[in-house]
Amino acid sequence: MGGAVRAYRTLLRATRNSFRGDTLMLKESAVEVRSKFEENRNVTCDKEIEKLLEDAREASHFITNMIVQAKLNSSGGYAVKPSQEHAGATLEVPSEEILPKST
Repeated sequence: MGGAVRAYRTLLRATRNSFRGDTLMLKESAVEVRSKFEENRNVTCDKEIEKLLEDAREASHFITNMIVQAKLNSSGGYAVKPSQEHAGATLEVPSEEILPKST
C-alpha cells in the first residue's frame, strides 16, 4: 500500500508544480488523480498493482516534463517559460480553436 500512497503524492505534486497558479486545472487534476486511484482501490493482484503504479509514474513524468503552461501576456499573446525539467522537449502549440480569443 505504501507504493500507492507514494505514487499518489508524487502525481499530485507533479500537477501542483505544472499547474501552479491555475486554480481550475489544479482542482480538476486533483479530482482526476483521486478518481483514478479510487477506481483501482480494490485491486489485489500484485502484477496489476505494479502495472498501475508504473502508469502513475509515467503520468507523473509526463506531467512534470512535457506540460508547460502558456500565460496570456499584456500584448494579447501567450508566453511560455519552460523550466529545467523541460530541457530537450519539443514544444507543441495548441491549435487556435483551443486557445481563447482575447477581446
